Amino acid sequence: MDMSVANSSAASVSVAERVIVPLDVSSERAAIDLIEQLPQVTFWKVGLELFVSSGSAILTALKARQKRVFLDLKFHDIPNTVAGACGAAARHGVDLITLHATNGKEALQAAQKAAEAGAAAVGHPTPKLLAITLLTSLTARSLAFELKIPLELPEYVLHMALLAQENGLAGAVCSPQEVEQLRQTCGDDFLLVCPGVRPTWADTNDQRRTVTPAAALKAGANYLVIGRPITAADDPAAAFERICEELATVV
Repeated sequence: MDMSVANSSAASVSVAERVIVPLDVSSERAAIDLIEQLPQVTFWKVGLELFVSSGSAILTALKARQKRVFLDLKFHDIPNTVAGACGAAARHGVDLITLHATNGKEALQAAQKAAEAGAAAVGHPTPKLLAITLLTSLTARSLAFELKIPLELPEYVLHMALLAQENGLAGAVCSPQEVEQLRQTCGDDFLLVCPGVRPTWADTNDQRRTVTPAAALKAGANYLVIGRPITAADDPAAAFERICEELATVV
């Protein structure tokens, strides 16, 4: 099945807007330098390292530049704490927020309500909450022998995605190897964001379940998170353009 356009809204999003670039740097200054080096990038990911070092200042800086923000802090705590974190994040005007599906039903529901309330309190659109199904650094062996989860990896990922969908979340983060199954089961309106995407000309690094950007989009991904193939390239702007050109052949 060709899932190159996952839903009706995806058709109106340009190829460049579907590539999310991580700000995997250790300071706000380094992040701003990278943002200015890649003005054509419209969607940036803020993860743990940068957020811990810079706090919410980086979110303010991105929004001042009219950038979209994927706040990837993977919240995992008791329901009240997760809800409080999502509500606070929503007040910063971020677009996507991650939390682990393993928080459970109560926390997922509370997080969604808090995000809606937090955004409404300051007049921002409600951010999309995305459930982490399984980190892309983990393998089927990790799941079975380290985490002692007695499910096959695809079955476990699907269960986590359905848990998120049933409790009001907008979508999930998953490996591109699982995206086609999730698209078919969860439907066109469920947002799927894929890290672990690597062009054939880039190193896989510590990602274990990877496919190419073009294959991930064809399988049904809405957005791709692509970091080191762009940010660690000799010419990051040229690398970003090369990826966009490759993606343009499948959308």
